Amino acid sequence: MARHLITSAIPYINGIKHLGNLVGSQLPADLFARYCRARGDEVLFLCATDEHGTPAELAAAKAGQPVAEYCAEMWQVQKRLSDGFRLSFDHFGRSSSPQNHRLTQYFAKRLHEQGLIREVSETQMYSPTDGRYLPDRYIEGTCPNCGFESARGDQCDNCTKQLDPVDLINPRSVISGATDLEMRETKHLYLCQSQMKDELEAWIDSKTNWPILTTSIAKKWLNDGDGLQDRGITRDLDWGIPVKRGDEDWPGMEGKVFYVWFDAPIEYIACAQEWVEAGNGTDWQRWWRTDKGADDVTYTQFMGKDNVPFHTLSFPATILGSAEPWKLVDYIKSFNYLNYDGGQFSTSRGRGVFMDQALEILPADYWRWWLLSHAPESSDAEFTWENFQASVNKDLADVLGNFVSRVTKFCRSKFGEEVPEGGAYGAQEEALIARLTNRIREYEGHMQAMEVRKSATALRAIWVEGNEYLQEAAPWSTFKTDPEQAAMQIRLALNLIRLYAVLSAPFIPDAAAAMLAAIKTEDTHWPDDVPGKLGVLAPGHAFEVPEVLFSKIADDQREDWQARFSGTRD
Repeated sequence: MARHLITSAIPYINGIKHLGNLVGSQLPADLFARYCRARGDEVLFLCATDEHGTPAELAAAKAGQPVAEYCAEMWQVQKRLSDGFRLSFDHFGRSSSPQNHRLTQYFAKRLHEQGLIREVSETQMYSPTDGRYLPDRYIEGTCPNCGFESARGDQCDNCTKQLDPVDLINPRSVISGATDLEMRETKHLYLCQSQMKDELEAWIDSKTNWPILTTSIAKKWLNDGDGLQDRGITRDLDWGIPVKRGDEDWPGMEGKVFYVWFDAPIEYIACAQEWVEAGNGTDWQRWWRTDKGADDVTYTQFMGKDNVPFHTLSFPATILGSAEPWKLVDYIKSFNYLNYDGGQFSTSRGRGVFMDQALEILPADYWRWWLLSHAPESSDAEFTWENFQASVNKDLADVLGNFVSRVTKFCRSKFGEEVPEGGAYGAQEEALIARLTNRIREYEGHMQAMEVRKSATALRAIWVEGNEYLQEAAPWSTFKTDPEQAAMQIRLALNLIRLYAVLSAPFIPDAAAAMLAAIKTEDTHWPDDVPGKLGVLAPGHAFEVPEVLFSKIADDQREDWQARFSGTRD
């Protein structure tokens, strides 16, 4: 039995996430976790909310709430939505947890002891009106590159150019609108990533099986321009993890907090501690410490391409720099962007379909299937309502749903609501089993390789085999001349429903559960032996005709949704 540690990029707390966020990390991670569990592997699947930094402070201020209260409330919202999309986290934690406070301060102490943290004096924008230093996102102004008037101090959302606050024309405070900003000196701590360049490069070079997208981004950050740079790990903010060396104060760092990109990845480890302390496990170290049993764990991370630099460089620098036997990631599955109907999804601009809106329209499986079967792996992908409608209608309703309905209804009408007996396999059935065996092995290969779109294509091909067999065997015609032969054909088809439920559960768990409930079995064993698994439902086994698995999307529905979600959100 293999052991899999799986994490998906932890979402910011500042609002409800859109479908592009979902398919860029959490949903494919859930697909892989469900698949590994189905094969009998031991899995620990972790995620959390990323609650520190300026986005949280700004969102709380906009909502008129204290930031701690806002984060607690939004954690509940994000947890409810992750449950709604059937994301099977073993634990969904919070980066503001006491466990992450302690662990982040501990890592800072270890890195300081290893000579990998240095103190830097630098100038930063200060607002006398607000009485505070302003982080990059607290400053807006006109972009010097494109003239966009609401560019942030770190980036222009219009032209995507990376900026410094001093680059902005007519900069102003986001908090008060004040324009009397000035540069003042302050001190911060920097992680000396440059000292670890060779070690990080050797580690990345050893990952010969990583996706090209992951490796190319990591190498770009390592070698472009001046190479890997030291990175600030503290900020002048009120909300965050106080800067300490373990449980000791850090002289000169009073009133400062750790930078969100330092503490957020450490939450992956803290999340396992939270899981154990919540009574769901006994030993978190066997997943995270190679001296405590984690040497046989395969650790896989899922994330959008914008998160790759931090997970291939900054977080590994923290882990390696501690000089302790912490588990490093084995495989990073990265994704491109999912765009929305001719433009981009944007949380900050409220453009696109968001997770809560999606679940109000249709059940989770509709979205899971489309998103995973169109996952932006090799390039950016685009959500369009026409494509969504076609995929739901053709794949889910016509292929899978129609098969289940035809088989169960025909059996009920001719044999009753029990698996019929009689007849024996012939050449047609043996050929079907051989094809299914090959297709299932192909499906497994793609799933193990985390090739999401190819896995969806392989699964659909398995569904198609059942429909094609039904058309060729035509039990409704066979029944007129050879009822026993028809009984065998429909018995095989009923067993295909169980097989399809097991194979499809990682993609569409609710529909899979409905299929198993209809044929009244709890046998979810993976089909390592395909012929044997096509006899699980023996003659006399009771079943019932299920409700329609998937309703087709009508043109007027699509047109209504297209108009309602034309790209803005109140």
